[in-house]
Amino acid sequence: MIAIAPTQNGNFSLERNGLPNICGSEAELAKITNHTNPVFLPRTNLQLDSFKASFACALHMHQPTIPAGANGELICNLQHMMENPHDGDNHNASVFAYCYSRMGDFIPELIDQGCNPRIMLDYSGNLLWGLIQMGRQDVIDNLKKITLDDRYWPHVEWLGTMWSHAVAPSTPIPDLKLQIQAWQQYFAAVFGTEALARVKGFSPPEMHLPNNPDALYEYIKALKECGYRWLMVQEGSVETLDGTPVYDRDEKYLPQRLVATNSRGDTISMTALIKTQGSDTKLVAQMQPYYEAKSRGRQELGGQSVPCCVTQIADGENGGVMMNEFPDGYKQAWPQIAGDGSTVGVNGTEYLELLDAAGISEDRYPVCQAIQQHKIWARVDRDRPAPGAVDAAIADLNQNDHQFSMDGASWTNDLSWVRGYENVLEPMNQLSAKFHEKFDRAVAEDPSVTQSREYTEALLYVMLVETSCFRYWGQGTWTDYARELYRRGEALVS
Repeated sequence: MIAIAPTQNGNFSLERNGLPNICGSEAELAKITNHTNPVFLPRTNLQLDSFKASFACALHMHQPTIPAGANGELICNLQHMMENPHDGDNHNASVFAYCYSRMGDFIPELIDQGCNPRIMLDYSGNLLWGLIQMGRQDVIDNLKKITLDDRYWPHVEWLGTMWSHAVAPSTPIPDLKLQIQAWQQYFAAVFGTEALARVKGFSPPEMHLPNNPDALYEYIKALKECGYRWLMVQEGSVETLDGTPVYDRDEKYLPQRLVATNSRGDTISMTALIKTQGSDTKLVAQMQPYYEAKSRGRQELGGQSVPCCVTQIADGENGGVMMNEFPDGYKQAWPQIAGDGSTVGVNGTEYLELLDAAGISEDRYPVCQAIQQHKIWARVDRDRPAPGAVDAAIADLNQNDHQFSMDGASWTNDLSWVRGYENVLEPMNQLSAKFHEKFDRAVAEDPSVTQSREYTEALLYVMLVETSCFRYWGQGTWTDYARELYRRGEALVS
């Protein structure tokens, strides 16, 4: 066990100054999260030499915060769905709410049957706050059961994410760490600090990975400073150093060392687990990762034979297959897995810690980088880039290579998170700039400024404007929500 006492009070209460507890405890967070103690290894019932293949499944859950209460107050979109059941697909609201809770039923049920289930959970901060706002303590309590109960938590891994589901490439760089820390602080408020200390993997919203060298460097730097060990990336968002797509290689079933070099020549790296296939929720609903893993075997890593790992994530509630097919598919697979023995379910950190115990550390993983970066480094000396060389290379590539893009890559590559959304992105960047102009110097002189209501409320609106939903769903009501959030945020920082 990690020697950090659980707490639900003091700096990690659910609210601070009448607002969600999203900032003000940065020093305490660093002490909780920046450790290298094994999390699952002391408790795992798996041995690396006893199985030939493995798979890891994650469920992503999110509901945005919108200014749509009876008097324009901030509410969860799930609440809006509940209150307007005849609009669009809002009749699914009660099913969505059950989906947020149901793993708290499935995991104990399967363990009682003698199965050995695994699941990774990715819930946005918006959603956790929204459930609290709605008084859905039943959902929170069911999640607490599999997060805190000693019988169940070794089977369940929580993944960190951005508090308000902000996609990294279009999020202002100074806000990346604020989003990451806000999720950590609110998670600690809901589930306690011991549970937070176990969160070592990160799930990027939309699986979106920045490929701009400076943005990716700062992203990885922020994740490592916040104590994360690994992140999940879409197979189409990374390449080898010579530009070969990772999705064409069997190495995608092994952990990678994701390398990021910025325009000054500084290099940082982080472990990445590759999410295979596309975004079709049927892959998880029908337990395709298990069946794919069954067809595979052990692979060489660091000079040793190790089980491969097929990694997949899907929306946990969205779409008919996840609402209706996933429960039976998930529950029927685990007795088969128990009878098989050669293919097992794992969680990400558990798998990496098993590799550690076998003497295979990150420096022995295959190396990858963000997609299309090889085109930049073919024009620029990666070790000693001249000032402005990276920007010049990007400008030249944008001009002369129609396949080149610095928009990043995600599981929705048919959709740009930048083009066509200038009416959202420009205000978003303006609000962020005004926030940092107002608060950065004050925070540097007195870190307790982040505990003030003024700072917390302004940060809340900065993060809400960065929510991806206000672009994903196109022009109209959702961009109107973004403009209203910007208006309120701008009033706070002007």
